[in-house]
Amino acid sequence: MRIIVSGGGTGGHIYPAMALIKRLKERDLIDDVLYVGTEKGLESKIVKNAGLNFKTIEIQGFKRRLTLENVKTVRLFLSSISKSRKIIKEFKPDIVIGTGGYVSSAIVYAAHTMHISTVIHEQNTIAGVTNKFLAHFVDKIAIAFTEATDQFSEKKKIVFTGNPRAQEVVDIKKNDRLKEFDLAPDKDTVMIFGGSRGAKPINQATIETMDRFVKADYQVLFVTGRVHYDNVVKLIDSKYLNSANISVLPYIDNMPEILPDIKLIVGRSGATSIAEITALGIPAIFIPSPYVTHDHQTKNAMSVVKVKAAKMIPEKELTSDSLFKEINEIMSDSKVQEEMSANSKKIGVPDAADRLIKVLSDLVNK
Repeated sequence: MRIIVSGGGTGGHIYPAMALIKRLKERDLIDDVLYVGTEKGLESKIVKNAGLNFKTIEIQGFKRRLTLENVKTVRLFLSSISKSRKIIKEFKPDIVIGTGGYVSSAIVYAAHTMHISTVIHEQNTIAGVTNKFLAHFVDKIAIAFTEATDQFSEKKKIVFTGNPRAQEVVDIKKNDRLKEFDLAPDKDTVMIFGGSRGAKPINQATIETMDRFVKADYQVLFVTGRVHYDNVVKLIDSKYLNSANISVLPYIDNMPEILPDIKLIVGRSGATSIAEITALGIPAIFIPSPYVTHDHQTKNAMSVVKVKAAKMIPEKELTSDSLFKEINEIMSDSKVQEEMSANSKKIGVPDAADRLIKVLSDLVNK
């Protein structure tokens, strides 16, 4: 099939799209693919680096308060629909899929008006504004959390597929990559990670827990985020930085590769992270970001906590004591680890990309 994919703004919209494209290529199911994004968005860098055919439209999101900027937003949306129609006429796709972010609104809506099959993929428990708008026009709504069902009025369109990113990581095996970070590959490891940019509250609590981590029976891989790294290192006593039990890094390239070597993950509860963690069955302690729209990370986390596959510490309750207590309770009990891992795998969707591909294929071949 010929397919147009659009999603942008955050990695949570882009990486599932990239995972879908990768799987389509693995199965030799596409003749050609075009990714539509914005020049300013993160997708510009990621998609171009992957060597994919990439075109841009100029569009922006609505402000949540009344402002003249929203007049510009409407103007850009209308002009972007016009450009999207030209892109569609030139590329001649069999189907168009949007994975979220306002950039996908124009191209998916334009495809609908041109009677081309359309699908949206919602990664979170709380649907984004763009997907809520597009849900009225598309043929199918693919969701990654069953909790998202209530977000859409057109229930007949909804198909549970999971997040394609899950299938991308599920076959990764243990690979002793911990050696690269001066840690023992055969020792139980906790990874503390606040997302690609890092999270100051998580970093601060971790810094204050170093004196206890250095004596623990497990080792700690602390990923600060690039923007925080220099400051974090200044705040940590050198004796902890030189400890064989602790490794402090700004970032880890190709993070999924290291996941099978991790016993416990501590961090944010973005949709992509949860897809990866549950596909591999890794116990987790989530500290949801309270700064995201509609507090969707808390809702994401609760979907895993309620099946006893993870624990959660609200950021306002995060301290050195609460962090160490939760980590220690899991890491000191192998039975708890095994139960959490089994529960995590139960809600994981290791064939998520193939499920979404079936939705696309059924529409193209109907």
